[in-house]
Amino acid sequence: MQNIIGKMVKANKEFKLIENGDVIAVGVSGGKDSLVLLEGLCRLKKFLKYDISIIAITVDMGLDSSVQYDVVYNICSRYDVCYIVEKTNIGNLIFNVRKEARPCSLCSKMRKGVINSIAKKKGCNKVAFGHNFDDVIETFIMNLFAEGRIACFSPITYFSDNDLYLIRPLVFAPEYCIKKALKSLNLTAIKNSCPADGNTYRQVIKNFLTQQQLKDSGFKCRIFTALRSSGVNGWGR
Repeated sequence: MQNIIGKMVKANKEFKLIENGDVIAVGVSGGKDSLVLLEGLCRLKKFLKYDISIIAITVDMGLDSSVQYDVVYNICSRYDVCYIVEKTNIGNLIFNVRKEARPCSLCSKMRKGVINSIAKKKGCNKVAFGHNFDDVIETFIMNLFAEGRIACFSPITYFSDNDLYLIRPLVFAPEYCIKKALKSLNLTAIKNSCPADGNTYRQVIKNFLTQQQLKDSGFKCRIFTALRSSGVNGWGR
């Protein structure tokens, strides 16, 4: 976990993600990234000695009524973090009502909307998501291959319509480091119940990048460097 904290400190130093007095809502799906993000932010709060508050929010998609969030409750209990599980009908709407062929974009937008709404009600000024180093590269390549444009989500984004900042403290943390951290914490991620899991264009790109990385160990790092050099979407050094 020490390695993850180091990556988060680096991201915070470069992009000024967290400041004294922040009230941060953490989007926690229960997957490996969000669990490590929540644990990391709680530890980072002590490391930085900032007067910040953290709340955790889970958007239950309504896809699997048997899902338990004990692993999240335990982290929140240990650090005295307020935890909110918001039950929704998003899963049914997307897969049964609308029958979306490409559900990811709409699903993401709806989940973010729920989290942002709760964050505002709770007096938060920032929302944190667990997008990691590999997610950055995948999104960059997806935009390039599928849409023919140089773009990626930003480490920090301000939304004027709801006066919230979206921050991504794990952008320097590779997926393999997050898996190691989760293991070291003796935590088990909640299985993704989404019907589209593993059958998306993102998964196709992930597989492509994995194969290229096996052939060339510097492949992903060079893509990341190219993104940083481009300076788009707040990625400039």
